[in-house]
Formats: sequence, structure tokens, C-alpha cells
Amino acid sequence: MEITSILPEECLCLIISLTSPEDACRSAMISHASRSVANRDEVWERFLPSDCRSIISGSSSSSLLSLGKKDVYFHLCFHPILIQNGTMSFQLEKKSGKKCYMMGARALSIIQGDTPAHWIWTSLQESSDGEKPTFAFKSMTKRMALSIFPLFTCCFEFPLFTSCFEFFNRFPETAELKQVGWLHMRGKIETKILSSDTNYAVYFVFKLRKEHTTGFTQRSVGFHVHVDKIDLREVRMVSLDPLRDESQYIRERGDGWMEIEMGAFFNNCGDDGSVEFSIWEAHTNYVKQGLIIEGIELKPKDIAS
Repeated sequence: MEITSILPEECLCLIISLTSPEDACRSAMISHASRSVANRDEVWERFLPSDCRSIISGSSSSSLLSLGKKDVYFHLCFHPILIQNGTMSFQLEKKSGKKCYMMGARALSIIQGDTPAHWIWTSLQESSDGEKPTFAFKSMTKRMALSIFPLFTCCFEFPLFTSCFEFFNRFPETAELKQVGWLHMRGKIETKILSSDTNYAVYFVFKLRKEHTTGFTQRSVGFHVHVDKIDLREVRMVSLDPLRDESQYIRERGDGWMEIEMGAFFNNCGDDGSVEFSIWEAHTNYVKQGLIIEGIELKPKDIAS
């Protein structure tokens, strides 16, 4: 006799909600009855951050509040939503529901960023190198989807799942380096908005123009991460040139961008900590150009893009 036929639905709902999103998907595969319980709002509300409603309310995607909790969860896993007037994005890590944030280029303080002779702000619909940096899986078949996310696909009908893969670059514009001798940018985020008791990594998300990119093969760029509450300071020197051997830090994200891990920290800072990060290269003998910046992302450590 199945346990789902013995225990009340409320009890099963509580049990499943104390597991994980991945386990809830496994539970949904047991039987039709367990699937009905595993998909309930009471279960998936436990997997969403406690402040999720307020984050969505202040975003460009407030219509998500009309969806069921399960649909909200998976939308946030695969569709970053824009917050802070479109200068930051928010999403969830799909297996754990931990928070991920990206500060877009507009949210960063870029030296000479408002000087057209040095930096230009480019619409993401088409970058200056002629590429359309959108990324979509609209042609993904159900078999392909099941091979990538076999446990998650059971939780909703496939038409909804395919819509989750219509990826587009998240911000309305990027910063493109036209020409500078001194490269310097910085940003700051409060630790209270991150998931607590979580290992985070900080990533610089960028790409280089296919043509007219100079100044990054000769010199490494400095990456600095500082968490004030735990007095953590980390500095890394990494080349932005993907042809150089920097595989321990730089990698392709699979969405047309590259990322470099700037540093990592454990977030147990409570409500009064902050993370500051900066990027610099001040060797003025080398003119630098061709760098395109999407932003700086904070996401749970060791989670693939």
C-alpha cells in the first residue's frame, strides 16, 4: 500500500515541503496522487525566499504574482527578472532555490563611463560587432529537455517548460570599452539581500569584440572582493584573453558571455554586512579597447551557469 494512500494530504504536503525542489520533483513521479500534492502552492512556497513577493512586486515582472508558486519558482530559475529600475537582476538557483543577483553595467561605477570617447552604451538588441547576443532554446525538443533537466520537467507540462528557455540578455544595454589607458570599475551589494549561510562566488560577466580588441593580452586585470563584516579581502590577477591559460578562473557561460570568478565568501553576515568588488588595470602604456560588460553576478558557489 502506498504511503500516499495512508497519510492525509496535509501531512504529505508538509513532509515534501521540508525536503528540496529536486526531491519534490521526485515525489511527483511516484503516482498521480503524489504529483497532485507535490505541485501544491503550500509545498513550493517553502522553496521560495521569504521576501520573494516583495522582490517581484518591485520588479518589471510583477505579473508573476498571479501565477502558482511552482510556476513562479521555475520562472525565476530560468528567467532573471529586472529590479532596481532595470539595473540589477534577480533569479533562483534551480536545485536549491538560493538567490542569485547580477549588477548590470549601469549599476557599477565605471571610471569615465559617461565619456563617449572612452565608453559607449550599447543596446543588447544588437552589439557594435554586429552580433545579436540573444540566446534561445525555442527549438529544443522534449527529449533534449528531459536529458538536461529530467527531474524538473515532470513538474509541469512541456509547453510551459519550453518557454523557460527563451533566453535573452537580461539588461537593456551593456557598456562597451571604446578606448582607455586606465580601466577601473567598482560595485557594492548588501549581504542581507543574499541567501544566508550560503557559499557565494562573485563573477565578472563579459565578452570581447571579435575585432579591434587590444590591451588585454599583454597585461592581467586585477579583481578585488572585500566582505567587510568578516574582513575578507581577496585579490586575483587574471587575463581577459581566453586564449591564455586561465581555465581556473575564466569560462564560457553558454549564453554568449564569459565569466571570471573574482572571489568567494560564506554569507553569514546578517543584516549589516556588504560585499564590495572592483576591477582595475592601470598600465597606461597599453591602450585597452573592445571589452563589453554585462555586469557582476553573485551566485551560490560551484553552481554551473
